[in-house]
Amino acid sequence: MPSKARTGGALLRRTHRGLAVVLAALVVLAIVVPVGADASTRGVPSISWTACGPRLECASVAVPLDWRHPGGPTITLAVVRHLASRPDLRIGSLFVNPGGPGDSGVAMVAGRGDALDAQTDGRFDIVGWDPRGAGGSAPVSCFADPAERASFWQDQPVPTTRPDERRYLAKTVELAQRCGARNGELLAHISTTDTVRDLDHLRQLVGDRRLTFLGESTGTLIGLTYANLFPRRVRAMALDGVEDPVRFLAGTASALAQSFTDTDPTFRQFLRRCEAAGPDRCALAGHGPVAPYVEGVLSRLRHHPIPAPSATPPGELTYGEALTLLKFAVLPDPAIWPLAAALLEAAAQGDASDMETIARGYASEEFHRGLEPGIAILCADSPARQDASAWPRVVHRLQAISRVGAAPQGWAVGAPCASWPARVADRYTGPWNATTPSPILLVGTRFDPNTPLVNARLAERRLGNAVLVTHDGYGHLSKADPSSCVVQTTGRYLVDLSTPPHGTVCPSDRLPFDPDFGQPTVSGTMG
Repeated sequence: MPSKARTGGALLRRTHRGLAVVLAALVVLAIVVPVGADASTRGVPSISWTACGPRLECASVAVPLDWRHPGGPTITLAVVRHLASRPDLRIGSLFVNPGGPGDSGVAMVAGRGDALDAQTDGRFDIVGWDPRGAGGSAPVSCFADPAERASFWQDQPVPTTRPDERRYLAKTVELAQRCGARNGELLAHISTTDTVRDLDHLRQLVGDRRLTFLGESTGTLIGLTYANLFPRRVRAMALDGVEDPVRFLAGTASALAQSFTDTDPTFRQFLRRCEAAGPDRCALAGHGPVAPYVEGVLSRLRHHPIPAPSATPPGELTYGEALTLLKFAVLPDPAIWPLAAALLEAAAQGDASDMETIARGYASEEFHRGLEPGIAILCADSPARQDASAWPRVVHRLQAISRVGAAPQGWAVGAPCASWPARVADRYTGPWNATTPSPILLVGTRFDPNTPLVNARLAERRLGNAVLVTHDGYGHLSKADPSSCVVQTTGRYLVDLSTPPHGTVCPSDRLPFDPDFGQPTVSGTMG
């Protein structure tokens, strides 16, 4: 058995890798190459691509800042495509968006292009773009430089006490003012509706008569908006981790609340799967029932921080930091559940050093820099119905829906919207019942802490032509808890437009805490 020091170091390194995966959803990457002269035999401009990696081509595309005034000022979108590996059988382009809001479609294609190409049998160019306001597409930035941002936040964690809430609230008010001062007209033109108009323009530029689209998380809001604005232009649309557009667009508090429905149930599943795995696979097991044991740790944390003597620098872990780790890092990613359990167990034994070191990443300059575009898009789509003075009460009410999620998302993500200085000019709010020529494929994970399964069920009922596949798994999006069934079902649909029967349930390949989690099994595959 490894020594405690070696185990702790290994856990820290491996947990940092897990953290990097989560932060990749917040800190966007972009590859931008100047666009050349437009040319098209049909008179419609096309994209001038430049090679930028194995099977990758990049470009930047100018679009109107305001689509209602196409002759006005423009902004530039960063775009990338992964070339189809079977160009002789190419169907067209598959546009992809990873959600966020504001996550990088360029990074998605750069990182997952080969896998998406394999999933769709090499039949599509995989096209991603950074949505306006983020990444390489006129990104929102609220500070002059990283040093100014770091000085502003001073590594202040998510608050859970009344005095800390007052201090944090004042920061969010000033943040909103800074964002307005530094971004001007841009903030009025970064709604999901604006992004959908960009997407339709890109579809035309690549020469596709109809759109083929894969959207994840808030990328499903892009898909649902497109399908309802342009239903006859949809060829195929797969949406994984569905947002409820009705509640999402009803205001910031409502947008947050609709994402919390399964946060605490997923936390209970984390504890339940740990207990079932036993102490050999889950460090929190072996003390009797796991749930009351962990509840005791959180209860103690709520009243007294846990020392973190070996953190960098030494300090102590607060209740808010523990909730932030659970919400943003642990629950969405079952692959790191064993690591999270080990860190919680160390904290339970009185040393939260590793947890504290990781938690500080969620109060860092890098974290807040990554949040700014997403906050701006959220505030554009879902303007707050309460002012800043009422926001603490909003967060307290959200705690009735989710103890784990309310403070981290209510403060770090939602609070600035209560002071946001801009209102968008173009914002589609429904209806959401369009019928597309081919069915839309919906994928919902049974225990998803960010996009609950009920959202997908609502979308299936609302849309005139949709089929839901239930992923019987855990974590945010089906890829977090791999299912060969979901992968193959989605791939067949995108290629052949064939949908599974209504009521289809896809199992995960393995359970969390399995040492081979993430590896396929014979029983998890489909013929």
